[in-house]
Amino acid sequence: RTNTGELSIKVSEYTHLVKALRPLPEKYHGLQDVEERYRRRYVDLIVNEQSRKTAINRTRIIREMQNYYDSLGFIEVETPILCLSSPEGARDYLVPSRVKQGSFYALPQSPQLFKQLLMVAGFERYYQVARCFRDEDLRADRQPDFTQIDIEMSFLNQQQILEMMEELLQKIFKEAANYDVKLPLRQIKYDDAVNIYGSDKPDTRFDLKLHDVTELLKNTEFGVFQNAKLIKGIKIDNVSATFTRKYQDKLNLTAKKFNMNNYFFIKFENGVVTSSILKFLNEKIIENLKKEFEVGENSVICIAASASKRDVNFGLGALRLELAKDFNLINKDEHDLLWVVDWPLFEYDEETKTVSPNHHPFTRPKDEDLHKLMTHPEEVYAYCYDIVIDGYEAGGGSLRIYDGKVQSQIFELLGFTDEDIQRKFGWFIDAFNYGTPPHAGLAFGLDRLSMILSKTDNIRDVIAFPKNLKARCPMTNAPQAVSDDQLEELSIKIIKE
Repeated sequence: RTNTGELSIKVSEYTHLVKALRPLPEKYHGLQDVEERYRRRYVDLIVNEQSRKTAINRTRIIREMQNYYDSLGFIEVETPILCLSSPEGARDYLVPSRVKQGSFYALPQSPQLFKQLLMVAGFERYYQVARCFRDEDLRADRQPDFTQIDIEMSFLNQQQILEMMEELLQKIFKEAANYDVKLPLRQIKYDDAVNIYGSDKPDTRFDLKLHDVTELLKNTEFGVFQNAKLIKGIKIDNVSATFTRKYQDKLNLTAKKFNMNNYFFIKFENGVVTSSILKFLNEKIIENLKKEFEVGENSVICIAASASKRDVNFGLGALRLELAKDFNLINKDEHDLLWVVDWPLFEYDEETKTVSPNHHPFTRPKDEDLHKLMTHPEEVYAYCYDIVIDGYEAGGGSLRIYDGKVQSQIFELLGFTDEDIQRKFGWFIDAFNYGTPPHAGLAFGLDRLSMILSKTDNIRDVIAFPKNLKARCPMTNAPQAVSDDQLEELSIKIIKE
């Protein structure tokens, strides 16, 4: 033993097992090497200490979850990967059948229906580390194949479920990040989250809030304001000097993604007010705006107006988040955990007058709203809850429908014919005839939770072998074309345009 406390080993004999033909790089540098990092991900996992830590964190999360659920009498059950296609919010990945040619399996978007059937079967507490697949547009916090920590329970109400999940999150944060989560977590109603923060997954680590100024501005001579159903604004202090035309052009890119086409900046700098719409704002309106937003000497207000309330709220919410990131308003040493509850059961399309599920078609409407289900479905709220951490949806769930009559009404509202229902859900609906207990569930996104705990903003950093933003595996180059023999065996022919 050396005087530093380290061990010295005297080698008398060794065997050379294999010769490396390439030296390991010391590390990969910067974004220019991102594709190379994932093309040889196994090397990155050797040399990148952070990548190794995230893999360990995932293990800790899973272990903590399994220990917790085991202690509460949950049973782990694996559900099928090859399933029947069913509408759950995204496109299915389809798998052709060789045996029954012309027919397809679907990879599960979640174990939703199977875990509900386990409740019918009397498995009152179920969990699973479940692989899920969704063919949807990718972004930094989304992958086509991902892992959920999936839970379903019978005979618990919403508050009991939230308290149970909070205790699990507290244990996970302590084990994986040595961070103390204070309980109980806040609960924000969906409408309040959207109206105040412009998001159904609000990051409340900073205090920029949306202000409704419809009454204040709708009677101006500005046509955009006169024709708007909603006019709102947000204010940020001490930025007017850096709020240049170039920076405003940068914000335009974000606004357009959210269909926020009519929005305007008002700058207050050294006692001078400047804006492209200043001629429509008299002195009284300016003073009322300053009072409403508590404007300082170097503040900027962004005002948005539209006939679509959704575009105003979510557009300003996106700008709110970008402003916070650009001007360092977020304390990244703190974690922000909250529940968003009381969701609308449906998303309502004002043009087509049709509805689509806000979560999935098996979400239970609130008892007090059942009388409006068939007449005013857009006014019906649900027993629904999302866990939001640092502005990310880290999980979500709901109480489930257990009344066959209500489930049939939901299918009718969604436009399913009797044939559709029988073909897609007949096997599921049949279970209701055997008596279905009140039940509920939730799923945490393991990858997203691991991403948050690892303090990265890219989900690929916490997945051993991730896909890129084009849903391609950089290492194997999947997906690729297959041989004509394989296609023929499946009775599939590729038609090239």
